[in-house]
Amino acid sequence: MSFVFVLHYSLHFIAPGLIAWLFFRDQWKKAWLIMLATMLVDIDHLLANPIFDPDRCSIGFHLLHSYPAIVLYTVMLFFKKTRIVAVGLLFHMFTDWQDCMWMKLGVH
Repeated sequence: MSFVFVLHYSLHFIAPGLIAWLFFRDQWKKAWLIMLATMLVDIDHLLANPIFDPDRCSIGFHLLHSYPAIVLYTVMLFFKKTRIVAVGLLFHMFTDWQDCMWMKLGVH
C-alpha cells in the first residue's frame, strides 16, 4: 500500500472529522457523518468506462466532479442548510484534485 493511497483515503475519511470538529464543534459528529455521506458523489464513476481507472483524473471527467458541479458546491456554502454538505463535497473535490496533481508529477 503506497503512501499516496493512504494519504488520499485518510483525507477522504479522517480529515472531514477534523474539519467537523474545528468548524462545526457543537454538532461535529453529525457534521462528520454528513461529510462522509458526501462520498456518494463518487457514484458518477459508475457512468464511466472503465468504472475505475487509477490513472484517470476525476476532476473535470466525471459529471459530479465537473467544474460546473464544483461551482454549485461553492454556492451551497452560502446557505446554512447546505453548508456542511458543501464543505464535504468541496473537500472531496480538493482531495481528488490533489490526487490529479500527484498523477501529473508521477508520484502516483
